[in-house]
Amino acid sequence: MNDKQHHSISLTPSETFSLSTKEKIAVFIGVVGLFILALALFNTDFPYKTLGLSLSLGLITAGTLLFSHSLYTTKLEGIKNDRVWFKSLTSRGVTAWILGIVLTGFYLVLYFFPQYLGQGSSGEANTGLIALFDPLSFLLSGRPASQWFVYGTLYTLAILIFGYKFILKYRHNRYQQLRTVSVMFFQLGFAFLIPEFMARLNESPEYNLPYYDIKSMWPLNYYLFDRWSVNGFINSGNLGLALLIFGILSIFIISPFLTYKYGKRWYCSWVCGCGGLAETAGDPFRQLSSKKLSAWKLERWLIHVVLVFSVIMTTAVIYSYLGHDSTKYWLTKSTFLLGVGGLLTLVFALTLIFKRHELGKDANYGALGFFVIIAALFIMHYTGTSERLFFVKSSVLRSAYGLYIGSIFSGVIGTGFYPILGNRVWCRFGCPMAAVLGFQQRMFSKFRITTNGGQCISCGNCSTYCEMGIDVRAYAQKGENIVRSSCVGCGICAAVCPRGVLKLENDSMKERINSNDVLLGNDVDLMDYVNSKSF
Repeated sequence: MNDKQHHSISLTPSETFSLSTKEKIAVFIGVVGLFILALALFNTDFPYKTLGLSLSLGLITAGTLLFSHSLYTTKLEGIKNDRVWFKSLTSRGVTAWILGIVLTGFYLVLYFFPQYLGQGSSGEANTGLIALFDPLSFLLSGRPASQWFVYGTLYTLAILIFGYKFILKYRHNRYQQLRTVSVMFFQLGFAFLIPEFMARLNESPEYNLPYYDIKSMWPLNYYLFDRWSVNGFINSGNLGLALLIFGILSIFIISPFLTYKYGKRWYCSWVCGCGGLAETAGDPFRQLSSKKLSAWKLERWLIHVVLVFSVIMTTAVIYSYLGHDSTKYWLTKSTFLLGVGGLLTLVFALTLIFKRHELGKDANYGALGFFVIIAALFIMHYTGTSERLFFVKSSVLRSAYGLYIGSIFSGVIGTGFYPILGNRVWCRFGCPMAAVLGFQQRMFSKFRITTNGGQCISCGNCSTYCEMGIDVRAYAQKGENIVRSSCVGCGICAAVCPRGVLKLENDSMKERINSNDVLLGNDVDLMDYVNSKSF
């Protein structure tokens, strides 16, 4: 296929899709890089590990960048369907299932059976795949690679190389380019390099810093308030104390303020590593997100159940290592529980007083979650046990949350199931941070997506490519602002709209929720309806 054929604007092009010569070369280069990783996976002992790692990651990067450049620079700017529903990989075909199984299997082994990847134990040297990453790990942190270092390296590399692909694909849209550069920057700097440098600081007896991504806030960072983490911050002097204070301020001040100004997109689409991978490596699968009403109902229940679990688990963990003697430390068990209960009661009361009309029946679900948390605090306080909640040890709750939510749901299903369930499975159904930011966005954010119903041609591109499963077209047809807790403000709906109907805006709180009725001639007396309205 020559490059000119890429410029066809026909809805049903007659040419058969095939790779160009440059794209075939790029695929070959990338496969060679993957082959080197595969050799390491099967315990091949590379005499020059630095060279082996450099060649592997370098060839994968070069092949991906070359393929992306050839694929998109030969096309006119703008978003096209690009046969996404006719490709096995992007339409839940055989290729998609194979990729999903391979990714899921790799994550399961990496998370729970790292010894099969060469993870050394009890001071033993690494072998196999993990040993291949030792030189880079020693360079950054001064210690051998671990399963998490391998994961972080591959994760960061995926965001960087597929971020370049994303920038080329959406080169007609400055918003998409800026936010992609942002997630690439935060992943490389804050999530990958800074924690490694913090680990190197721990070689000094003055520091005992946790391996900490400083942009990852509670409840997404569910281990922030574990005893070992808090002790590590406190024992690391002014730097550790500053990081701990920053983590607390991020929860109660920085995050609510930025969400008020810009919506949850400031984090979910511009900063978060989970969102960064979903937007870059997961971009080809965004159309697979279910738009069914049943999926939306499941989403609302599941994500808030995870949030309630996270609050109870964190409260139980902190409660377990506090004391009763107020003369030694002001934050006693009783003070802590009263503080948590008071804060939750205040938030719940203010929401019901000022925003109940925007919640409707959701207020009942919120009341149920509030009741569960307060009941848990009550039982925790009056059972007289410092280690148990509902007769279960807080450490068991913490381990269960880390295993089922933090590892299996977030890591394995949330990423491995991209080719089957879409790229935002974790963000949509499980992330407690998304639930908190979504609540803030719905209640008091200035962000909304405005629509111009008169220009909408009902093509459905916006709904198809909404990764959060929102039926954007239904709002656009009515000219109704989109204010949804689940919306991450990625802006793809606006980028793929051929008529410019959708626009991301930060405006005043006044009239941001503007429900518009759809009038059907057989169902309403038009004159009665008009006379009932005040204009």
